[in-house]
Amino acid sequence: MNKISAFNVRVYGLLTKGEQVLVCREPIKKQMVIKFPGGGLEFGEGIVDCLKREWKEELDIEIDILRHYYTTESFVQSAFADEDQLISIYYEVTTNSSIPAEYDGIQYFWLDLRQENIDQLEFPMDKVVFKQLMAAVQ
Repeated sequence: MNKISAFNVRVYGLLTKGEQVLVCREPIKKQMVIKFPGGGLEFGEGIVDCLKREWKEELDIEIDILRHYYTTESFVQSAFADEDQLISIYYEVTTNSSIPAEYDGIQYFWLDLRQENIDQLEFPMDKVVFKQLMAAVQ
């Protein structure tokens, strides 16, 4: 393991509809990944402001924050930068806007909260949150 020298804070929004959750398919480092909508915290930015900015940039919609859902509780090394420790923060969100099928090269779709769909998600922390969402609808 390389020496960890930086934190990488990621903030994601969980938008649910019945027994489905919104996910996106987007290219990251020349690889297509399925993940929850959101992204990286910038210096001088608050966590909630980051999430609202990311959804505006990536989906062109306004969101409201319902509640904090989950924050990474253990050490996670970034999949894309060996020197980064990843901290992921998830919020339940809502919107009155329509969800685009595609915006700015990113595809959006509803994923059923069923066990067989968990492996569609790329990131380990997203899988942890997906399991919690599954348990909440059962």
